[in-house]
Amino acid sequence: MPTGVALHDARAQLFAAAERVLTREGGSRLTSRSVTEAAGVAKGVLHRHFADFDDFLAELVRDRIAQLEAAIGSLTAGSATLVANLSDALTRIFTQVNLGLVGIVIARDELRSRLKTTTPRGIPILTEAGFGLAAYLESERGLGRIRADADARTLAMTLIGTGHLLFAGELGGLPDSSAVREIVEAITVSAEAGIRP
Repeated sequence: MPTGVALHDARAQLFAAAERVLTREGGSRLTSRSVTEAAGVAKGVLHRHFADFDDFLAELVRDRIAQLEAAIGSLTAGSATLVANLSDALTRIFTQVNLGLVGIVIARDELRSRLKTTTPRGIPILTEAGFGLAAYLESERGLGRIRADADARTLAMTLIGTGHLLFAGELGGLPDSSAVREIVEAITVSAEAGIRP
């Protein structure tokens, strides 16, 4: 393994390498060795920039949360259709990388403990995605595109829970856009303005 490779932004390069491993091989294959091998650097490089592997994973999860918050925050209430916006959001939330990280968070007690400083309750990534979708749905309610009595938080959590089951389901691959759209329509139909349950 090379030892003299200059890293201009070690953190970003190691995160990108971890994402490649998650995409190609899944969460069970993500180790400090697989990350440094994918980055083309010596194993010690990761430990020079992070206290340990759980510290690296916690920072990677926080980085992904920031990306998700920006992506969901870019949803514009009143643009496209409600179903199209929510379908796009679920596809951005449930990438192979995020699914792999959710599985790792669930499996690693020490990692969950470290992430409690930024996500005190719930499952990191899924919790923040739910908050983002709820804020978006509240904006849509303000524009009259969903009923005034619709519970944005419950809708968001239902979308996250059902989306997680769909994307991490038994099909062995990510669902196509029509499957995503179908679950979004089923969940939101009774909340749309002008429609009574």
